[in-house]
Amino acid sequence: MQLGILKEQKEGRVAIVPKGCEQLLGLDIGILLETGAGEAANFADSDYPEGVKAASRAEVLKQADLLVSIHPLADSEMDKLEAGKTVVALFEPFRDDAVAPALDKRKLRAFSLDMIPRTTLAQSMDILSSMASIAGYKAVLLAAHTIPRYFPMLITAAGSVKPSRVLVLGAGVAGLQAIATAKRLGAMVEAFDVRAAAREEVLSLGAKFVDVEGAAEDTSAGGYAVKQSEEFLARQREAVQQSAAKADVVITTAQIRSGKAPILLSAETVHLMKPGSVVIDLAASTGGNCELTENEKTINVNGVTIIGDSNLAALMPQDASTLFSNNLVNFLKLFIKEGEISIDMENEIISSALITTES
Repeated sequence: MQLGILKEQKEGRVAIVPKGCEQLLGLDIGILLETGAGEAANFADSDYPEGVKAASRAEVLKQADLLVSIHPLADSEMDKLEAGKTVVALFEPFRDDAVAPALDKRKLRAFSLDMIPRTTLAQSMDILSSMASIAGYKAVLLAAHTIPRYFPMLITAAGSVKPSRVLVLGAGVAGLQAIATAKRLGAMVEAFDVRAAAREEVLSLGAKFVDVEGAAEDTSAGGYAVKQSEEFLARQREAVQQSAAKADVVITTAQIRSGKAPILLSAETVHLMKPGSVVIDLAASTGGNCELTENEKTINVNGVTIIGDSNLAALMPQDASTLFSNNLVNFLKLFIKEGEISIDMENEIISSALITTES
């Protein structure tokens, strides 16, 4: 069996790094690498172990039985694949009901990495958490680069500087990493999350938790936010507005898996924020937590900079690729047996991630 590693078309990460290939070669498979696939993440073709063959994209698409990438192939390329091939990527079928039927029509077996259950057993394969942690870290660095002042308190001969105030909305993996990073940079940090369990984690990182009573919770939501009552949302808006009006930085991370991201920062609240303050919206790709967010754009509203970017992990391609690769290799090991693909539908991880079969 031949595994093909494809070059990402719009960013610098690569799905599998050289060290990951060393492990996969031990599964008695051949590996094809699209020429230059890892260069933007500082992994040259020559860094890959002996046994990995560099080839053109056309050759990889034609010869590989199992194709791996971070983002799905374009429809035009998917149409040219032979029936029976296996494709692995972040297909996000929860966001688009047409994804699985389109793959099924092409008679492709497809695994969607975002569908791997976020359980203890699958923790070593949890790509969403790995990338979210990087995004939370990068969001704070981006905010620190953008605001016109220091993060920490400073006392100098020229006078004292007050610490910046950072508000983090959503205390999942990305939010907690943002809190920890902002604290390390010396900011005063507040955080809000609808899940009561997040309170203890926020406090353990030295941040203040913004309490709003009456939130609906769902432990089966896999770390995503869930829809809330209008009564709760009204209380939430009031609490968030009070904190945001004083903040220099607001980082929003809350997403609902199967729907539009909840609006946590209204246009009215943005207009109450101080000129020079910054909003980093990590939920931009699903509509944004800020009412004024424009996906993949940076805008200025009344002196407030709003950055809409759900793919900040791609701005750290070397480490992001390494973590992505570790997760992906652990997943591939589940169903590559003795050089062949072997699907065990009794395995919850495999059955959850498999969104189509080849027949």
